Amino acid sequence: MTQPMTQEERGIRLIELLKEEMPEYAEVAVPADEQSQRRFLRGLMNIRMPKPASKKFLEIQDAYLQEETRRKGIVEGEDLPASPLDPRLSLWQGDITRLRADAIANACNSQLLGCFQPNHNCIDNIEHTMAGVQMRLACYSLMRRQGHDERTGLCKVTSGYNLPAKYVLHTVGPIVQGVLTDLHREQLASCYRSCLDAAAEHGCASAAFCCISTGVFMFPQDIACEIAVDTVRAWLDSHPDASVKKVIFNVFKDTDRELYERKLAYTSNSMID
Repeated sequence: MTQPMTQEERGIRLIELLKEEMPEYAEVAVPADEQSQRRFLRGLMNIRMPKPASKKFLEIQDAYLQEETRRKGIVEGEDLPASPLDPRLSLWQGDITRLRADAIANACNSQLLGCFQPNHNCIDNIEHTMAGVQMRLACYSLMRRQGHDERTGLCKVTSGYNLPAKYVLHTVGPIVQGVLTDLHREQLASCYRSCLDAAAEHGCASAAFCCISTGVFMFPQDIACEIAVDTVRAWLDSHPDASVKKVIFNVFKDTDRELYERKLAYTSNSMID
């Protein structure tokens, strides 16, 4: 009887299969320690072009990614404490790929294909990594059918694949180069509205948002926080019959957590992991 693969064996096998796909890396040695192997594997997945993968690859990849998420620990969105400001809202600080919600937002670029920079620390990179190579192919198919880059403020939906979330809401936020304008503000608000519209269309009861556009897109964090919360509350008020009943604001940086704590009237650190 064949013994199931260990997590390290899965990682090494995935590296080997990716090296077969990308012969330019065929002579690169597999690192000796598991942490370096994990980083090498992620880098190869990040640069892999959108194309179908073999059944063997997907079986091993899915088992590997689901075990990685299990080890990190899944956070149940429904169990997060409600904001004192509005019981429909919650705040949580941590890795959004651990969050079980019906949908999570992905702040992406206009090509919608994920981040190709190996091991980059952006949310687009980590969500595509932990979802698996299926998500890049799904995004590629959506964009091929559309025939042009995604416009700022809109939303495309894919499955979450190996993420705890059922769906991923891919949205392109505004890029602020210089002075913040009214157009930037409206585009950011549109991201939140479009994502909620899409979540409702897919019957989602919960949705989680990252801090859209506040990283390399340079939208001021404090103003982005105001727009995010105000836009979400206004959408919920105007859609009382929609399936979406709970919205989680997910932050990673302490500075964002402090902004959302004040905006949502939190007085404790119960949303921090």
